[in-house]
Amino acid sequence: IASSASGMSAMALCLASVGVALGELEGNTDEFWRLASHWARLGSGSAARSVQGPWMAWGETPVIPGSADEHAVTVQNIHPVFQDMRDAILIVSRGEKAVSSTAGHGLMDSNTHAAQRFQNANDRLEALLPVLRAGEVNDFIRIAEAEALELHALMMTSEPPYILMQPSSLAVLHAVRRFREETGTQVGFSLDAGPNVHLLYPASAEEAVRALIDSELK
Repeated sequence: IASSASGMSAMALCLASVGVALGELEGNTDEFWRLASHWARLGSGSAARSVQGPWMAWGETPVIPGSADEHAVTVQNIHPVFQDMRDAILIVSRGEKAVSSTAGHGLMDSNTHAAQRFQNANDRLEALLPVLRAGEVNDFIRIAEAEALELHALMMTSEPPYILMQPSSLAVLHAVRRFREETGTQVGFSLDAGPNVHLLYPASAEEAVRALIDSELK
């Protein structure tokens, strides 16, 4: 679903495996994963987070010991409910995005909301960590949705502004929130830098969410 993350992380792991085959690197060690993440980072930040799992964080922050801008680190002590989360990806559009992620990142340099955006991202990460460790699914959903909507708000306030969400994207968001309020099902949405919607929910909600997808969202 994210070409840079999947492609660059796979390439980095291939390079690290070559190092193991040549006897210059020991496999499945902290150094192996750190180097693989660092090499993936040369491609993209998303790739740096994608070499390992299950939960990784990229970017130096005082709330995660050992975190760095050069590579991602595994986040420890995640509650079991988040070890078995589901992600149903609703493909709203298969076409190429009107503005690429690379171009969008470039527009952040002149975005008047950039400084506040960076602060909000750090604040949300700090709020998210105890939520992940305590198993608070409702708070996780609240934080994830706020993060997704702010990402798209920044696109709309860039210069020039652009909109990647489609009418169907908004219809899905409204439907998910309405369904959650009416049924109490723990399901939230996220958006990547495009029109497609991710539904995030614990394994216990899978039957209800699948029914929603089949009956309304498709």
